[in-house]
Amino acid sequence: MSVVISLNLLTATYFSENALLPGLVKGEYDMDTEARSLLVELEAEAASHPHTLPSAWLLSRFHRLSLDAYTHNFTLNYPLGSSSKFTGRNVYGILRAARSSSMEAVMLTVPYRPPDSVHPTTAPGLALMLSLAKFFRRQKYWAKDIIFLVTEHEQLGAQAWLEAYHGASCGLPGVLDHGDLGGRGGAIQAAINLEIHASKIGYIDIKVAGLNGQLPNLDLVNLVHRMCSKEGVRHTFNNKEKVYKNNWWATWSRGIHTLVSMVLTQATGMPNGNHGLFHRFGIEAVTLEGFEKVGRGSPATFFQVGRVLEGLFRSLNNLLERFHQSFFFYLLPDTDRYISIGLYMPCLVMLAGALIIKAFTLWIKVQNNISIAEMESPSSDENDEEDKTVNLNVMLVGTAVFINHLQGVLLFSGTQHFTRITDAYSTENLLYGSYLIGCLLTIVSPYIIRLHKKTDNQWVLLNIIALLELATVLLAVGMNNFSLAFLTAVIYVPPALWLQSSNNRWYKKLLWIVLHPFFMLSWVVLGFTAVTFPELEPLQLLTKAFVANKQALVLCAVDSYIYASWTFNVATIFFLPTWSLFWQLTQSHSESIEATFDEEETAKKQQ
Repeated sequence: MSVVISLNLLTATYFSENALLPGLVKGEYDMDTEARSLLVELEAEAASHPHTLPSAWLLSRFHRLSLDAYTHNFTLNYPLGSSSKFTGRNVYGILRAARSSSMEAVMLTVPYRPPDSVHPTTAPGLALMLSLAKFFRRQKYWAKDIIFLVTEHEQLGAQAWLEAYHGASCGLPGVLDHGDLGGRGGAIQAAINLEIHASKIGYIDIKVAGLNGQLPNLDLVNLVHRMCSKEGVRHTFNNKEKVYKNNWWATWSRGIHTLVSMVLTQATGMPNGNHGLFHRFGIEAVTLEGFEKVGRGSPATFFQVGRVLEGLFRSLNNLLERFHQSFFFYLLPDTDRYISIGLYMPCLVMLAGALIIKAFTLWIKVQNNISIAEMESPSSDENDEEDKTVNLNVMLVGTAVFINHLQGVLLFSGTQHFTRITDAYSTENLLYGSYLIGCLLTIVSPYIIRLHKKTDNQWVLLNIIALLELATVLLAVGMNNFSLAFLTAVIYVPPALWLQSSNNRWYKKLLWIVLHPFFMLSWVVLGFTAVTFPELEPLQLLTKAFVANKQALVLCAVDSYIYASWTFNVATIFFLPTWSLFWQLTQSHSESIEATFDEEETAKKQQ
C-alpha cells in the first residue's frame, strides 16, 4: 500500500462523463445579501425553538417561493432497553422542472441543528439553501426537479425520509416508522448535503464515506473539487488540503496520511454525513462541510459557495443518465489523485491468498501422512486402531465449528434481550456486561469443546477450516468495504499464519486473547480517545475510554437495527466465530503433524 502511493502509480482525477461540464461556465448567483438576511431571521426564529425544528417558519418560506412544500413525520421505536419512542419532523420543498415532466430529480439537503445541539450549527447552510431556492426558482433551464430537504435528528431524519420516498424499510421491521410523504418528485439521481457552520468560511471539506463502506461515483467527487477550485474556495478531503511541494518525501507522507484517514473512516462502516445514506438507493451524494474562517486570509462567503452549488446543480441538471462511467471503488490520497480498485485490491488478495496457501499446504501434508500410514501399517488389531486415529474425524470437527458459530449467532440475536433483563441498570451497562460474559464464554469454550483423539488430524482440519473461513470473509467484505477487510487482515492474518495446529506456546495464546474482537474494540476506542484528548491523565483517559467503549458498542447495535449497518453483524456472526476457531487451536497439545511430516521427509532424504 505504501508503494502504491508513489506519484508514478497514482492517476490524476478526470471527468468520465462530459455531460457534467456545463456547470463550469460563469456563475450567475448573486443573492448573498439575501442569504445573510435570512440567516439573521433564522437565528431569531431558532432562539424561540431551542429544541425542535421551526417547521412552520420553513414551510412559510417554501410557500413564498411557490414551491410544493410538505412536512414529514416519523417515529423511532428505540430497539434496546425499555423501547422508548422518539418522534421527528422533516420539511421539504420541491421545485418542479420547467422543461420536463418530473421524471428525474436532484436534491439539496441540510441537517437542522437547534441551538442546544452538541454539534456545530448549520443555520448558515440553511440560509444559503433558501437563497439558492429563490435563485433557482427564477431560472428556466431546469430539466429535473430540485428537492430541498431539511432534516431533524441528523441521519435519522434523512433515513426516514429516504425510506418513505422509496417505500422501503432498511432496518429491523418496526424500529423506524418512516411515515408517509405528501408529495414526491422524480427519480433522484444525485444529492448534495450542506453543512455550513459560519457565514465566513475558511475551507470546505468534502466527505464521501457512506454506509457499509459505499462511496459515491468519482465523477461527482471530482466535480465538487473542480467547482471549488474554479470559484476560489479552499477545499479539502478529510481535512487535508492539496499542497504543492517539490519535496518527494513530504508529498508521499502527506498522501499516506490522507489515505490512512480515509481507510479509518470507511472501515467503521458508518457514514460521516447524511450523504452516506443515499448510496444504497442508487443516489450519488457527498457532503460539503464549511468551517469558520480562523486566522488571516480572505474567507469564502455566501457568494462564492453559492456559485459552487449553482455550478454543481447546473452540471447535474445536464446529466442524461445515472452516474455509471467513472469509478465506484477507489481510494483518495489527495484531492486530485485516486487509486483504482485494480491497484489496491491485490494488497488484500495477497493477504487472503497467504491463508489459502497455508490451508492447501496443511491439506497436502495430511493426505500424505494418511497415505504413508496406510501403506506402512500391518493388519494387526493394534495397528487398525492406529489407522483409525489417522483418519479425519469430520463429524467431531464439524460439531466444534457449528458450536463456535452458534455462539456468535446467539450473541447477535440476543442483543435486544440482554438490555431488557432488568431496569436496575442502564442499557449501556447491561449490553456491555452481557457481551463481556459472552466474551469470557468464548475464551473458556475450548476447555468444554474438546477434540479427544490421539493424533492431531482433527486439529489440522480445524486449522484448515479456520484459515479458509477467514480468507473467504476477508474477500467477501473487501468487495464492498475494502478498508474494513484490509485492516482486519493486517491484524489477524500474521497471527493466523504463525499459529500451528498444535503445541502452541503461551505467548501465542496470550496474543490471541489480546486480539479478541471484544478487546480489539476497547483498544481502538482507547487509542482514539488518547489521540482526541491528549491532555487527560492516565486514570481519566481510561475512565473516558471505558465510557466511550460502552457507548460505541450500543451505537454499533443500534445502527444495525436502524440503518442495516453490516459492521456489527459481520463482527458477531463471522469474525468472532473465526477468532474462536483459532483460539481453540491454541489449546491443542497433541503431536504436531507438520513437524512429524517434516521429520519423516528429512529421514527419507538421509536414507
